[in-house]
Amino acid sequence: MTSDLTVRWLGTNAWEITCDATTVLVDPYVSRTYTGATRPGEFNPDTPITIDESAVDEHIGAADSILVTHAHFDHIADVPYVAEKTGATVLGTETHLNLLRAMGTPAEQLSQVGGGERYQFEGYTVEVFRSSHGVTGKHKSLLFPGTRPGETPDRPEVIKDLVEGGSLAYLVTFGEVSLYFNAVPSFHEREIAGLRPTVLFMQGPNPNYPDYEERLFAAVGNPPYVIPTHWDDYEEPLTEPAVDLFGGAALGEKVAQYSPDSQFVLLDHLESFTIEG
Repeated sequence: MTSDLTVRWLGTNAWEITCDATTVLVDPYVSRTYTGATRPGEFNPDTPITIDESAVDEHIGAADSILVTHAHFDHIADVPYVAEKTGATVLGTETHLNLLRAMGTPAEQLSQVGGGERYQFEGYTVEVFRSSHGVTGKHKSLLFPGTRPGETPDRPEVIKDLVEGGSLAYLVTFGEVSLYFNAVPSFHEREIAGLRPTVLFMQGPNPNYPDYEERLFAAVGNPPYVIPTHWDDYEEPLTEPAVDLFGGAALGEKVAQYSPDSQFVLLDHLESFTIEG
């Protein structure tokens, strides 16, 4: 029998999964550094990378695994501190791990993946899928594109140094309960066709991706639960209510239209949702 499982939203695409004495983190970023990214005309790509250690200590405790979806600042900037603090295994691409290594993450905790892996950990499994980061604008531009293969690069100093580095999605399974984390509105449809997760984490509507929601629901079936992710203003304080900038609430309408048997669960900052085992 599966024990009760709880997910807690730490803002952006940061998630904490707890089951019994096990904790898995996805993109654990809570520093909320101001870069102007959510303010037209204010974005500064030369914003220094900063880690709010007090925020990390307040909101993140133990961890067994850390799953990195991509290497932008709002996904991995806090990972070196979290990894050293918890001793967790960190999964990510070659670029993700090279950047993390350059920022001081203990090398022995890094596990390189690229999609297709399925690992057994104590009490849970993690399956890795290739993904693609979202794009914007007429020319479908990607923010901070690029990779850092080979030797460990110089230590990243500003947020533009944290390039995307390839994107990943993860299926985390505890007993009969599985959670599929798709951090971006792009996905590799044919690779995930037939997955049947208990919980689907996905972004809100995006005009760059035709029939995004309908196609994703078709690929993974009508999951019992759908939870929006990465929909808040990720530079406002985590202790304040989430500001919906990226269609978190609007996703509920798409769920009702394309997956009406699914329960739509909209969590605010630091709120939890428990699935009974």
